[in-house]
Amino acid sequence: MTSSTLRTLVASAAFAIGACAFAADYTAPGQLSPPESAAQKTLDAAGRAARDTEKAARKAADAAKAAAERGKANTGKVSRALAEGIRRAARKAAEASTRVEEKATASAAKALDESREAARKAQEETAKAAAASREALAKAEESVSRASQASKEEAEKAAQATREALDKAEEAARSAAQSAADASARTLEAMKKRATRPVDTGKK
Repeated sequence: MTSSTLRTLVASAAFAIGACAFAADYTAPGQLSPPESAAQKTLDAAGRAARDTEKAARKAADAAKAAAERGKANTGKVSRALAEGIRRAARKAAEASTRVEEKATASAAKALDESREAARKAQEETAKAAAASREALAKAEESVSRASQASKEEAEKAAQATREALDKAEEAARSAAQSAADASARTLEAMKKRATRPVDTGKK
């Protein structure tokens, strides 16, 4: 082996070793701070879930209000057509309340420590609202049946029971919306506070 060949082999080996070392030390830009990235994802998930719940709760409260108002507008009137209209409104409100309950449950699971209590309260209130809306829907369905098959007196009693149930559902929906808004505000406040905290690099 000539000296020239030996020098070439040594240079090649040195280059290979240097390339391996560089590859071992290199960190992709998006992976520079795994802990911070994971923490940010947690914050984003909590904030997004809380906002989604608040938005859905407002829609559910509006639907419950619309159903209750429809029931009041038909006070003293009894017919299958009117009862059907109230039932459709009650079903829409019940479906909206069920969606809120699901979102609130997911939000509570993702809640930050600082807003966990508010998120759990929102979960409880949305569960109550969903139960109240389902009860109102059941009353509305009974009212439809009574409107076409029972006496006028019984139909009026069923219609009145439906109106009362819709009023309770509206009240519960408003309470749930307020709790969801509070949980969202607490989450946003916690996110802002965490964003202003100095980053712990682990260096002394």
